[in-house]
Amino acid sequence: MTASDDTTVKFRIRREMDGFRGVVARWWARWWVKTLAVLGVLALIGYAIFWFVFAAGLPSVDTLRTYEPPLPTNVRGVDGTPIHSYARERRVELSYEEYPPLLVRAFLAAEDKTFFEHHGVDYLGIANAAFTNLTTKRRAAGASTITQQVAKNLLIGNAQSYTRKIKEAILAYRIEDTLTKQQILELYLNQIALGRNAFGVEAASYAYFGKDLNQLDLAQMAYLAILPKGPSNYDPVRHTQRALDRRAYVLREMLKNRFITQAQHDSAMAEPLGTVPRQTPKTETAGSGYFVEEVRRQLLDKFGEDQRAGPYSVYSGGLWVRTSLDNKLQDYAQTALRQGLLRFESGRGWSGPLGHVGIDGAAWQSALLNTNIGLDYDNWRAAIVTALGSESAEIGFADGSTGALPRWGAQMPVRGEGGTAFAALKPGDIIAVAPEGGAFALRSVPKVSGAFVVEEPQTGRVLAMQGGFDFRIQAFNRATQALRQPGSTIKPIVYAAALEGGMTPASIIVDGPFCVFQGARLGQKCFRNFGNVGGSGSHTMRWGVEQSRNLMTVRAAATTGMPRVVALMDRIGIGKYPPYLSFALGAGETTVSRMVNAYAILANQGRSHPSTLIDFVQDRHGKVVFPTNWRACDRCNAPDWNGKPMPRPVSGGKQIVDAMSAYQMVHIAEGVIQRGTATVLRDLDRPMFGKTGTNTGPTDVWFIGGTPQMIGGLYIGYDTPHSLGGAAQGGTIAAPIFKAFATKAYEGLDKLPFRAPAGIRMVRIDRASGKPVFGAWPSDDPKAAVIWEAFKPESEPRRAVRRDLILPDPAAVAAAAAAAKTRAAEQARQQKEARRDSDFLQRQGGIY
Repeated sequence: MTASDDTTVKFRIRREMDGFRGVVARWWARWWVKTLAVLGVLALIGYAIFWFVFAAGLPSVDTLRTYEPPLPTNVRGVDGTPIHSYARERRVELSYEEYPPLLVRAFLAAEDKTFFEHHGVDYLGIANAAFTNLTTKRRAAGASTITQQVAKNLLIGNAQSYTRKIKEAILAYRIEDTLTKQQILELYLNQIALGRNAFGVEAASYAYFGKDLNQLDLAQMAYLAILPKGPSNYDPVRHTQRALDRRAYVLREMLKNRFITQAQHDSAMAEPLGTVPRQTPKTETAGSGYFVEEVRRQLLDKFGEDQRAGPYSVYSGGLWVRTSLDNKLQDYAQTALRQGLLRFESGRGWSGPLGHVGIDGAAWQSALLNTNIGLDYDNWRAAIVTALGSESAEIGFADGSTGALPRWGAQMPVRGEGGTAFAALKPGDIIAVAPEGGAFALRSVPKVSGAFVVEEPQTGRVLAMQGGFDFRIQAFNRATQALRQPGSTIKPIVYAAALEGGMTPASIIVDGPFCVFQGARLGQKCFRNFGNVGGSGSHTMRWGVEQSRNLMTVRAAATTGMPRVVALMDRIGIGKYPPYLSFALGAGETTVSRMVNAYAILANQGRSHPSTLIDFVQDRHGKVVFPTNWRACDRCNAPDWNGKPMPRPVSGGKQIVDAMSAYQMVHIAEGVIQRGTATVLRDLDRPMFGKTGTNTGPTDVWFIGGTPQMIGGLYIGYDTPHSLGGAAQGGTIAAPIFKAFATKAYEGLDKLPFRAPAGIRMVRIDRASGKPVFGAWPSDDPKAAVIWEAFKPESEPRRAVRRDLILPDPAAVAAAAAAAKTRAAEQARQQKEARRDSDFLQRQGGIY
């Protein structure tokens, strides 16, 4: 390009620019152009202000696509039966297709008739609400559509302001662009608060009518549809007529919008509300309170309490928890323990009220409900004394009903005070009563308490747990929280350590005086047998266990070495104790749960499985989140055998006790049932081992034991330890309670023997001397002279006993029996105070 061409181009550009400026100047000179420009700038400024004030920082509606409402944690038993749920908001999440169409129409008629026509905002409704708010002094009226309510409840909160309403409308538009109408309705119906701690329509259906949503009729659906406006405003008890009027409005709107026919409308209008009183949620099974509370504690430790703790929180994570609770065994254990406590307390008088509250006229029901005191034993009920007369007391119940407690129904004496229970009653007392003779009679909840635990030895799974008489009035779980002295139930652990240390079941131990020097300050300490019974000479270890001889136990512990004994107590999970001989007699504190697990380890050939209540935990989508190494057992639930090897879960656990020593101890403890301190269990007629226990005072009585299928254990004692009475023994109080449980629990189960580990030698021995026997055989007689005894390889005694020493001639037997009978009668006369269960240190005071 030449210089002249370049000059020409520049000239043309300059000419065109001058022309454009002229056009702009001419247009700008016109007033209406300036007006439009100013308005445009103001609009942009207004939009920016609007954005920063209302739209900036609003939550993203995309979160609603994956929104997961707070859901309760549901707990199931070993067979999958629902037993409890943990929730602050009762909610059951359903898909849109699961909601009855008639119910959806009821909510549309009540809340948003044009829901399927608008795009998130109802302008006519807003105009009407604005006019009402400007012309009246009532509380500001809203015109929120269902979409706006979803935005309010899930995204921005419930503050009363016009700013919130504008934000609500913006979010409603965005929600309508993001979700379908059906998805919006699903969110709404699942999360709306409807009173009685029910969130979502399915939860409200049970809360108000005691049944599932698909079982409701039109009138009941219409009642639920009125609740979003304010559940307390339409309470079926306090505001019955207001609720009926609002329900009638919903039914009229449904008819007006052709959602129902005239006949359906008329039929529903004629129905009463039909609601039920407030009730326990259907997933809370009576009788499992102690078990599910312990599960709750463990879940809180693992996952936390609410959403701030993470996605698997207990009260909002929607977890599905499979536990090891067997409902039948739980019922048997609970019933046996309760009846044992009542049997022990019978004749001791009224134990006093369960609680006391101040009452003011007709407000007694709320006062009773606020205490959360209830009973689920037999036909007993918790009641509050509302008024007292000379011949009867007026009482009220949690459901609002009333009754009469006549004087004749409360004539038992007041425990420790004298006088009748009726004379001691006061208005506001919360008492236990039961129907009797057309009225009610007073009942006494036992002061003594205890705990019962049942465990599967092969896995450590706890099948039942009862921590007291009734969880609603005694929430303290004595099975896991009460530290008590186990008495002679500790002895099998002591002897297991002795067996590991080289002793055998036939080892001879002296039942005689045993003293130790405890230092210059404490001096010499001498141990004693139960009831001050003196020593009886030398006997086998088996005899010492069966007869629960303290002197033999401390001598075996001293021979073995207390450091070895307490080390085994620590390894087996009972507790950490210093190496003092008194701990060989049960002076250390522990829990029923730990003791049952220790016996389960012995029954499982020394292999340990920690006590567990939770099998596994799934999140709301079914993924197992606990335990972290959980693996499904492939083909375990196959309907038919496919001919291949049977699937077997991996057997874990740690070897805590030598397998042969553990079996020897179990075999010895079977003798406790056959001829020792727990012969009350012998007629169960199945292989069973166990040990009774009675500690100082006696303040507690125990029994721990069981079969290869399950191990159970219990104790009974006062929460503030004091004497149960001089005659209290584990063999006469605790063992019969276990028998009441076992009679039902073992019904139909195979009679399985305890399996001996490889290497055990079964040798015929003389039960009294422990020497091997030739020419004679054991029999079914529990007191047979010849028995089978378990020995480790090369540990059995070598010297034999002649047959004639074991089986003398019949005449000699008869003469010896007559002489023994005479001696026994004389001994019984001289030792009236002696007791059968020889636990340590009774009536002498102190821990030895």
